[in-house]
Amino acid sequence: MAQLHKKFSDEQVKAILKNYLDGLMTREHAQDLLGISKSRFFALLGNYRKDPVGMSIAYQRKSSERIGVEVDQLIRQELGRERALIENKDLPITSYNYTALRDRLQQKGFRVSLPTIIKRAKEEGCYRPRRKQKVHDREVITSAIGEMIQHDASLHKWSPYAAEKWVLITSLDDYSRKLLFAEFFPAESSWAHIQAAQEVVVKNGLPVRYYVDNLRVFRFVQNRDSVWRNHVLQTDDADPQWRQVMRSLKIDVTYALSPQAKGKIERPFRWLQDRIVRTCALEGISSFEDARLVLQAEVERYNNRQVHSTTGEIPAMRFDRAKATGNTLFRPFVLPKPFTSLKDVFCLRATRTLNGYRKISLAGVQIEIPKVPIREDVELHMIPLESNLIEVRVWFENKMVHSFTLPAAKFRGVHC
Repeated sequence: MAQLHKKFSDEQVKAILKNYLDGLMTREHAQDLLGISKSRFFALLGNYRKDPVGMSIAYQRKSSERIGVEVDQLIRQELGRERALIENKDLPITSYNYTALRDRLQQKGFRVSLPTIIKRAKEEGCYRPRRKQKVHDREVITSAIGEMIQHDASLHKWSPYAAEKWVLITSLDDYSRKLLFAEFFPAESSWAHIQAAQEVVVKNGLPVRYYVDNLRVFRFVQNRDSVWRNHVLQTDDADPQWRQVMRSLKIDVTYALSPQAKGKIERPFRWLQDRIVRTCALEGISSFEDARLVLQAEVERYNNRQVHSTTGEIPAMRFDRAKATGNTLFRPFVLPKPFTSLKDVFCLRATRTLNGYRKISLAGVQIEIPKVPIREDVELHMIPLESNLIEVRVWFENKMVHSFTLPAAKFRGVHC
């Protein structure tokens, strides 16, 4: 449909509106002649009634404010820094991120539109057309928060100035797309994933299920027998530490058959990777703690300020609204009996048998266990402490009968 000011003159439109007001023409006929909607017709009619002589349908384009020389130079300077990141083969950055550049300028107190930045990028030779990607029909397959938690980890060198790689562990609610957990760890371990689960569950409740990959932390997967040996345990015949925690909480676990099947959490990973690596590189960040601050800022932006491309909503707002209206499948978290402490739920587990001297062997140390008959099995709940110690809580017949601590160094390589 052509624009109104290109089809009619001011006088023609005013004549049609006058005929309608004089009763010489129906509203439907006038609207049909002009080729406009009902709401647009009454908007024009209102303007005509206010000023029958001076009313005009001429298109008035609002001229945008021109940016100053200082801002222009700053944009070009930032584009040069972006180019340096892309040309650095040691960084996993292959494209310009104009949105991130705009956000950096906004943090410095300069509000600049994306088209303006892209225009300067083309002038500076810092523009790369976006690659055409395969069409992907994204959809939310869950109907409530807490129905499925997507959980994953990424080992990466998050800063070019860092001496080592760190692991980013995240948990994402499928329905709202809100990141319920995101944290760096020096290394990936069962204990790190158990800590992530503890924060999600204690804060939000028990979800219906977790969705993870086939990493050994989550699942025991046995390869096919070979001519050299036959396997005693088959896939899922043994539970890794993280899976034992899920079983104790009665949380189901679903395993992705391929990395492509976990696209919903892989996309936030790519978004976080680009933003975090870019910020760390530009600000010269090298320490673990400083990188954590960058991560926290980006998670806050993702959860509370960014409209998700699939849901069309801000994740935190979608999550809070679902919670407020009762559209949640999170169950209240209650310690499973007979436990009375979080330490006995979110822990590493092992079983030992008392010898004839009422002792067990753990990490090369002989420990006497009182109140338990010889040759009986006890369950050990092990909790790493910040003081480089491991707290061990001994359970027998649904009662905690003993506890002790050992240096964490003795357990190196035992539980990972």
